[in-house]
Amino acid sequence: QLGLDMEELEEIEEDAGLGNGGLGRLAACFLDSMATLGLAAYGYGIRYEYGIFNQKIRDGWQVEEADDWLRHGNPWEKARPEYMLPVHFYGRVEHGATGAKWVDTQVVLALPYDTPVPGYMNNTVNTMRLWSARAPNDFNLRDFNVGDYIQAVLDRNLAENISRVLYPNDNFFEGKELRLKQEYFVVAATLQDIIRRFKASKFGSTDSVRTVFDSFPDQVAIQLNDTHPAMAIPELMRIFVDIEKLPWNTAWDITKRTFAYTNHTVLPEALERWPVDLVEKLLPRHLQIIYEINQRHLDHIASLFPNDMDRLRRMSLIEEGGTKRINMAHLCIVGSHAVNGVAKIHSEIVKTQVFEDFAALEPEKFQNKTNGITPRRWLLLCNPGLAELIAEKIGEDYVRDLSQLTKLHEFVDDDLFIREVAKVKQENKVKFALYLEKEYKVKINPSSMFDVHVKRIHEYKRQLMNCLHIITMYNRIRRDPAKLFVPRTVIIGGKAAPGYHMAKMIIKLINAVAHVVNNDPVVGSKLKVIFLENYRVSLAEKVIPATDLSEQISTAGTEASGTGNMKFMLNGALTIGTMDGANVEMAEEAGEENLFIFGMRVEDVAELDREGYNAQKYYNELPELQQAVDQIERGFFSPKEPDLFKDVVNMLFHHDRFKVFADYEAYVKCQEKVSELYLNSKAWTKMVIRNIAAAGKFSSDRTIKEYARDIWHVEPSDLKIPPPNEPRDAVEDKTPNGTAA
Repeated sequence: QLGLDMEELEEIEEDAGLGNGGLGRLAACFLDSMATLGLAAYGYGIRYEYGIFNQKIRDGWQVEEADDWLRHGNPWEKARPEYMLPVHFYGRVEHGATGAKWVDTQVVLALPYDTPVPGYMNNTVNTMRLWSARAPNDFNLRDFNVGDYIQAVLDRNLAENISRVLYPNDNFFEGKELRLKQEYFVVAATLQDIIRRFKASKFGSTDSVRTVFDSFPDQVAIQLNDTHPAMAIPELMRIFVDIEKLPWNTAWDITKRTFAYTNHTVLPEALERWPVDLVEKLLPRHLQIIYEINQRHLDHIASLFPNDMDRLRRMSLIEEGGTKRINMAHLCIVGSHAVNGVAKIHSEIVKTQVFEDFAALEPEKFQNKTNGITPRRWLLLCNPGLAELIAEKIGEDYVRDLSQLTKLHEFVDDDLFIREVAKVKQENKVKFALYLEKEYKVKINPSSMFDVHVKRIHEYKRQLMNCLHIITMYNRIRRDPAKLFVPRTVIIGGKAAPGYHMAKMIIKLINAVAHVVNNDPVVGSKLKVIFLENYRVSLAEKVIPATDLSEQISTAGTEASGTGNMKFMLNGALTIGTMDGANVEMAEEAGEENLFIFGMRVEDVAELDREGYNAQKYYNELPELQQAVDQIERGFFSPKEPDLFKDVVNMLFHHDRFKVFADYEAYVKCQEKVSELYLNSKAWTKMVIRNIAAAGKFSSDRTIKEYARDIWHVEPSDLKIPPPNEPRDAVEDKTPNGTAA
């Protein structure tokens, strides 16, 4: 009626880029599923003023710009100053007759902003509560200040910097004081909020003086999304012991039964190990509590394994040697009643390698919860054409019960359905090709295979291996221009952490290769390479529905799960991938013959580590690999700076932890099989349908039902709450009494 176009309006809205990659996106999918399943659940985090940086590509290099996402305001949030809470830092600990007191602290206020999270068509709306840091009004003015009022007011920024900016590292730990402040800030505010809510409920019944906390773990479940909120464990202990005056053992029992921990990575450089000195300065009481937790933990281990000093060293929460550090993952395991990985293979690695001593002690504590994605965003919203086509065949119920997609197996030989699925994909490709031509001024052939590799740029994700394949295809076309070549548009996108030199070199290399390939008249429209600038959720929603081939090529044993892999599967792309993360379960669900699986398995990688990985051997034995590497090294792609990529080549030969050369041959051969199948449009589309039909397991609804059943002990409710305009009689007896997660 206003003459506005909804799609144009959607384009204007900024992404809330408050996470780095898979971890934050998973949390968003989980919130959608928890609301859709009618769970009384809250998502807590930080309201960063500046989210993940905007990526610009200038002359082939990544350049970061601040993400001022709140510039035009955020209509979805509501500030709740009435629930503002104090958070303490620094200070010292006094020990007296009444126990420990944390005194002389600096106070920062946590101001909550609430964003509604609607369930799918069930009249349920949950809350995401994000904390913003505010200086108290007497900040720097209460200290017998020399009267520099102006400076005192300006110094309020120091406190408010806590929620200023997201640290842009994915799978990498940077032990900065501001980051630890952020981690404790979200934890301290959230726990006060949870306890306030518990005390206000009928369960927090007070015996006039004190709250009885016995029922706390039955009413509250807290899931730690990786170790970033690990300080919640000593913080809850501090509240129970120092403030509520509970005996240590009672407090510890309640704490353990409240927390559960999800591990999201096995890369050693990603594990959080905070220096003891830093924690002692910032959170002195928490360090004492961690030492006490560790002492009791090690006493227990020593009683079970007398004289096994090495085991004590391995299992301690404190790492000695050099600077003493706190191993946050160990703290999470000891302080939680459940620990889980995020795909079967990852959970197995967690149990048998990374935390094997802990799993030997309490095997029942370790579980698997394979990740999932919300079909509301990742099918209905981003691919309405495909969603509608599926609904015509099997009805609309699949949106809330994705396992119903198996019904599509009946139509795998239905010629009309095959044509319709291919048509939807083609329409999505044409639309995305127009977008690319507008943004990148390159002519895209919409009938070419759209080969897509989008995720954070990291050595373990092996964008370099994809790059070597592009160079190999380029060389083959040049060697024999008349030979049949299945045309491809290779799309690579993702952000590199600003301080990650190798990742930034990889982006530059991809862009350098793209420049040569895209401007070679011999190649023409057979091969195009595009680096997608500023990859983010809103761009994923455009590219994923248009993709033919999904690249999931991490070294086996390094990608905990991956969720992009699932999004592509659900949207009618085929997967080329290693047996890593959730790829393994995708192959299990669809049948390995319906994915393009290649390369070393976890066992092969371990075997290669034992005998020693020798990159030179592969270079010597594979002429096409040799040619591609030589071209990079000799400046074929950087004629003005011939040794621009010497660091990259040196890494590939001498310290490639992720063994790109070892999988190169299998990868290229597998890509030939992909091209061969793509020539047969009907066979390709039938494989696509088999994949979509097998994608049901990868709904985050299924994941959340498993967390609810096995960890939180709550029942999802299928009850549709009546809308506000209908009378709500007799709803009391329908409301299931259970935990808030």
